Amino acid sequence: MTQVTPLLEVRHLRKYFPIRGGLLNRQAGVFKAVDDVSFSLPRGRTLGLVGESGSGKTTIGKCVIRLIEPTAGQILFDGEDLTQLSSGDMRRKRAQMQMIYQSPAASLNGRMTIGQIVGEALLIHEGLRGRAAQERVLELLNVVGLKKEHYHRFPHEFSGGQQQRVGIARALAVQPRLLVLDEPTSALDVSVQAQVLNLLQDLQDRFQLTFLFISHDLGVVRYLCDKVALLYLGKIVEIADVQTIFEEPRHPYTQALISAIPEPDPDDVREEIILKGDLTLRRPDRGCPFAPRCHAAKLDICETIEPPLVDTGRGHMVACHLHPGVAS
Repeated sequence: MTQVTPLLEVRHLRKYFPIRGGLLNRQAGVFKAVDDVSFSLPRGRTLGLVGESGSGKTTIGKCVIRLIEPTAGQILFDGEDLTQLSSGDMRRKRAQMQMIYQSPAASLNGRMTIGQIVGEALLIHEGLRGRAAQERVLELLNVVGLKKEHYHRFPHEFSGGQQQRVGIARALAVQPRLLVLDEPTSALDVSVQAQVLNLLQDLQDRFQLTFLFISHDLGVVRYLCDKVALLYLGKIVEIADVQTIFEEPRHPYTQALISAIPEPDPDDVREEIILKGDLTLRRPDRGCPFAPRCHAAKLDICETIEPPLVDTGRGHMVACHLHPGVAS
């Protein structure tokens, strides 16, 4: 059986930021925003990156398309290592990967019309201008559910949902293969969220797009994603297909997050797991990063040795000393 090369493969990605202080502002240490993260994303599929604020989700997304430079690791896009490309080569490659941001209003230039915003990508990457560019922009607006009369309007004249549709149209303008979606619905009303999520699904089917979906909302992730990776303080603690994550969560952190999801059925009573303390961005010097907040029965090893991410069966990867078995 021929093994299909994933569209995106991240290997041992690290992103460290310097911590500076003192009178001379010297580097006193590093903040490990992303620490040894690996995953793969097949063509036409959706991988969800889930975790609390500060877990490293957005940093991973920005590293993938090199909006920020990784400290170490490989980012393979269709088999080519993006970390080895020059800035010019990366700029040309970036047409194949686009990012849609959390706040649509902040990502759109308020001094430009919608036609100019979407058409700018066509000018930069394809040299398209004039009537040809206008026709293409109008076609893109129609694809995302906007109207012809929206072409000459400015971003402030639109609702949040419409602004996000403009952001999606801009991303689609260069015919990308990968979209990095950084919490694209978190700033929208619930009813509008559903509309945008349905639009994204339709576009994925229509254009054979691949999604890296960043979110803290497990309900949205369950609806849209094929596979889920749970992040805690810059490390993946569990990764599996979406059904397995929700039906058989194995890491205590995943179990706690899922227990907090509101249950619509009043007869389905589920005990919520309350984590100890608050999330701190400072990781313990040794042992499991989650150990200080873990609700499960801890072993002595939890405080001293960091657990590796291992396959516990059928591609279900878990970093927890309570699940040490590796599938044969």
